Amino acid sequence: MSTSQQPDPRDRPARLTVGVVGAGRVGPALAASLQLAGHRPVAVSGVSDASRRRAAQLLPDVPLMPPAEVLERVDLVLLTVPDDTLPGLVEGLAETGAVRPGQLLVHTSGRYGAKVLDPALRAGALPLALHPAMTFTGTPVDVQRLAGCSFGVTAPEELRLAAEALVIEMGGEPEWIAEEMRPLYHAALALGANHLVTLVAQSMELLREAGVAAPDRMLGPLLGAALDNALRSGDAALTGPVARGDAGTVAAHVAELRKHAPQTVAGYLAMARATADRALAHGLLKPELAEDLLGVLATGTDGAEGDAR
Repeated sequence: MSTSQQPDPRDRPARLTVGVVGAGRVGPALAASLQLAGHRPVAVSGVSDASRRRAAQLLPDVPLMPPAEVLERVDLVLLTVPDDTLPGLVEGLAETGAVRPGQLLVHTSGRYGAKVLDPALRAGALPLALHPAMTFTGTPVDVQRLAGCSFGVTAPEELRLAAEALVIEMGGEPEWIAEEMRPLYHAALALGANHLVTLVAQSMELLREAGVAAPDRMLGPLLGAALDNALRSGDAALTGPVARGDAGTVAAHVAELRKHAPQTVAGYLAMARATADRALAHGLLKPELAEDLLGVLATGTDGAEGDAR
């Protein structure tokens, strides 16, 4: 076996200069990943103190400057700003002449495809939508998490190979998403990841209220197993009182939540109804048990209509 060392990524041909506009949690991590692949971050734009700290930590020695100056200096621009900010930013950069012909313009919004970059396309830029399906912390651990992370990729057909190549260089797995499917794709991710955080946080609060000293340690193995089972088996992994049709247990849950954490009742009822519907549709919940269960979910424990907000 050869003992020769692998070549330094910086020695590879056609390396790109990279700039970041919007030094939130995502941009510096992606730029740092591209740097590991041999590309060269040379400029970053960030406004808040937190964004400047993140840039300094993940991209040390890369100068901070206004967005238009970032675009002047780089071959590849990462637009990593909030979804609602992106269209106006693109229009502004294009109208002021900051966009250069042949420049790769990449946004990381899950909501939008490539069409949001049309103003830059008309200015000669090459538009790519590369959304990492990952939650970010704003710390160096994010770079490691990109290994094997799926990216939702949308771009003009002639740029598809370039978009997929960039994702692979960042250690990710490209998944092609049609332009018109981007909002649905993003809704699916938000439904799972964002709501999961809310559910877990509520569960930990309730366990503390019940006297559990280390709710995170109690939940870790349980939720890890539940997630693994759900990813492997889908609805067949459903367990618990709702899937079993234990109406009395669910009624007791609702009563206790009303007493100790009324702000969680609406979410509990909504998720229980959705779980019951799926369990019934997949033959896990017996129809003869479903009637009483659904009655509890509709009326709660006191005969009043359930909170359906």
